[in-house]
Amino acid sequence: MGHIYVTRHGQTIWNVEGKVCGATDIALTDLGIKQAKELGEKIAFDENIHIDKIIASPLIRAYDTAKYISDITGIPMYSDKRIAEQNFGKFEGDGRHSEEFAAAKRCFADSYGGGESMLKVAQRVYNILDELKENSDKTYLIVAHNGIARIIHSYFHDETNEEFANHSIGNCELIKYEWK
Repeated sequence: MGHIYVTRHGQTIWNVEGKVCGATDIALTDLGIKQAKELGEKIAFDENIHIDKIIASPLIRAYDTAKYISDITGIPMYSDKRIAEQNFGKFEGDGRHSEEFAAAKRCFADSYGGGESMLKVAQRVYNILDELKENSDKTYLIVAHNGIARIIHSYFHDETNEEFANHSIGNCELIKYEWK
């Protein structure tokens, strides 16, 4: 069976400021653009990395990251709303390291006061992963968000609630997962 790659979008100003981005559409910083281009170069020139298609979150920070990668590599891309970041409701724009937000992230059925529960996000992400697994003769790069990367990681690895809540991926970090 094949594999998939996952990356998180390049840096945004809210990443720098330590704010919860969630479903809020925040653009890349100059460094975020540089990170996306560097990842595109890495993919283009690493003979051990072969990707057939790029799937991007429709949120601008991930979509633009994917577009830079696609432009550099020539790999076709498309967007899928199922890998958009979770809507964190009342926490959008707040500090991401607050005790209240950390506690809320451990309540998987909570919708964060108008947002989207972790369980609902996992359902949509697991659904797209199941579809991609059926086409495992292709290798995909998913360009998404930290929360989506956390859920993808849980699809491939058993974790405690604590491990799940603390899992993180860096901006434009490239992770490879093997289908089982």
